[in-house]
Amino acid sequence: MTPDADDRARYPTEDPTEDPTMDPTGSTPPRANPYARTRRCGPFTVVEVTGEIDLASETLLAEHLNAAAGEPEADVLVDLRRVAFFDCSGLRALCRAERRARDHGGRLRVVSEAPRIRRLLHGAGLLGRFPILPRIPGEDV
Repeated sequence: MTPDADDRARYPTEDPTEDPTMDPTGSTPPRANPYARTRRCGPFTVVEVTGEIDLASETLLAEHLNAAAGEPEADVLVDLRRVAFFDCSGLRALCRAERRARDHGGRLRVVSEAPRIRRLLHGAGLLGRFPILPRIPGEDV
């Protein structure tokens, strides 16, 4: 019988982010990509979003949102202050993540001062679903 890769023992590395299989709890966030990265800021899980979020980049954002929103009682802040473009694909990812956070006893809020983000949420009828914060609470300006 030949051993399969799954049968081999896995040994911890010094950096748990090197191998996503090393964290069975899923508490290690996905690797940063050109559109999103996840970090902790006090009691919050912050998903920082950059660039243009559209159909082509939505899955890269969604992997960060889904991981953050899947934590029990997570308080997720989606920082959209560095977003150049955000369309309905991004809204779909936000809606799915917000539902996931709520299902796990948490919440998801948006951080942005851009009037275009407020208009987008308002136009989609989502302004009440996503409270908008001007900055991340507790961070220096």
